[in-house]
Amino acid sequence: MAELTRREFKRILLIKLSALGDVVHTFALLNALRRRYPDARIDWLSKPSTAELIRHQPAVTNALVYGENHTEAPRYNLEGVLHWLNLMTDGRFLGLLRKLRSARYDLVVDVHGQMRTAFVTLVTGAPVRIGFGKPRPEVWQPAGAKLPAGTIQRAWKGAREGAWHAYTHHIPLDTLDLHAIDRYLKVGDLLGFRGEPADIAFRIPQSAEDRVIALLASAGVRAEQPLVVIAPAALWETKRWRAEGFAEVARHCIGRGHAVVIAGSPSEQGECATLAAAAPGAVDVSGQTSVVELAALLKKAAVCLTNDSGPMHIAAAMGRPVVSIFGPTNPTWVGPYGQPEAVVSAGTVCSPCYLRDYQRCGFDHACMRNIRAADVAERIKAALAH
Repeated sequence: MAELTRREFKRILLIKLSALGDVVHTFALLNALRRRYPDARIDWLSKPSTAELIRHQPAVTNALVYGENHTEAPRYNLEGVLHWLNLMTDGRFLGLLRKLRSARYDLVVDVHGQMRTAFVTLVTGAPVRIGFGKPRPEVWQPAGAKLPAGTIQRAWKGAREGAWHAYTHHIPLDTLDLHAIDRYLKVGDLLGFRGEPADIAFRIPQSAEDRVIALLASAGVRAEQPLVVIAPAALWETKRWRAEGFAEVARHCIGRGHAVVIAGSPSEQGECATLAAAAPGAVDVSGQTSVVELAALLKKAAVCLTNDSGPMHIAAAMGRPVVSIFGPTNPTWVGPYGQPEAVVSAGTVCSPCYLRDYQRCGFDHACMRNIRAADVAERIKAALAH
């Protein structure tokens, strides 16, 4: 490993395709790479949904898009084989591979760690290819012993689907009891920037901030009102706190003169509309903001109320106070970075479980159902007081 700390890489590819929160976590690694290699070309390969946020970062030279048509598919059956065969005749996919190959990267850092990104990593032909190693019992078993039965089997433990075979060097991990941001920064143990504080800041264009100011003004939100932004959705259904709980907290905040704004993506508009209907006076801007405009909105918040979700990680990276509701996931690994006091949980013995759908839960979703709106409102009050 020592030889890598002495090398001055000039053409670097960083791979993290998604999701929004994971991409925000990776900004710390991006910023560390830019400090270590100030004159290098640093490209980032991501999905279209996150490329919009990435391309505005001054540390990024090029934001490259791994298109939606190149992504999710079964991998271990006939359908998966046919999918990969079709990709090899897809002009857009082959064009991406040619572009990556012609860039002649001397370093690829793949922190996505799946078969699809391992394949892309190999195609680049880069002489140094860094990624996570194969899950090792000596690393995951100690962490698993402290968690409810079955959790560690479903949780992240290392590179998946044999991706580790694509890498020339593996990111050293002695324990899983790290936040994802600190896990990504372990790349520095190989490249010589270990021990630096995490810099998770990222840039928002002024145009996005201006658009949010205009959006709030048009909705009647006064500049002097403390702004409580609520993002009630989450990708996993088990991460979502009950709608009435959010509504009760929203009504509490509105009753105390706070402006409550409900945020979400176009696919989350139904959830947000239900909340808005149950909390008269709340402003619903779901589906009206791009990813960068969502970040600009969260930046203006006096406090952000979320589940374990992308907006939570954006708000934390902005240094905004967060109140975040956790049930099936582990806040040690994926909580709001630097804000352990932000987490609200029921403390059930079955949590975390890393189950994604309700039907697999044998406890009637107690980890989220038992969280009281009064406790969440009290946590918001404490956040606003600081």
